Amino acid sequence: MRNFCLTLLFFLLSLLFLNFVSSEDGDDPITCGTVLKLQNAADNIRLHSHEIKYGSGSGQQSVTGMTHSDDVNSHWQILGPVNQHCKRGTPIKCDDIIRLMHLQTRCFLHSHDFEAPLSKGNNEISCFGKEGESTDTGDHYKVICASDVWIEDEQVRFKHVETGNYLALSGQTYNRPISGQREVVGSPSAGYSAFWIAAEGVFVKN
Repeated sequence: MRNFCLTLLFFLLSLLFLNFVSSEDGDDPITCGTVLKLQNAADNIRLHSHEIKYGSGSGQQSVTGMTHSDDVNSHWQILGPVNQHCKRGTPIKCDDIIRLMHLQTRCFLHSHDFEAPLSKGNNEISCFGKEGESTDTGDHYKVICASDVWIEDEQVRFKHVETGNYLALSGQTYNRPISGQREVVGSPSAGYSAFWIAAEGVFVKN
């Protein structure tokens, strides 16, 4: 925990040194390099991960939904696709392909054809690979939005490129060892539970 706190402090100081600023008006574009929390539009739930692996399916690091807004395990950094450079501060356009890296464990939001652990008809969402090592296109998500670019206050969807499913909440809740956390899935439905909003974060500017 201490090492992570030092790493996060160094990261935030680096952003300050490079004259990156946080947004206050909510209508600025989301950009490459931004670190944020994603809140589900249907509920006060933030996309979350931790060093707890699934006991079934892929056995990879689990991804859940968390109610607490101050949990450090809910930070994700926006990066470009595998083998494509995404310059810090470049606005993310609608239909762009991105990866989301879990800031604390440095793995990537991932999906595949494994069945979700709790709900039926959905795919498992996991966190897989490592920064600087992953070349898995199962980490690719298309940003679905209504504007030319992804705007902070806009509700957006994330469509998994390989499966065609949407990042969503299933409505199911886990028991021990992650009691109360919500199931996050790859859903074939693009309904309201598949919409997300950029919540707290450090928003990188041009």
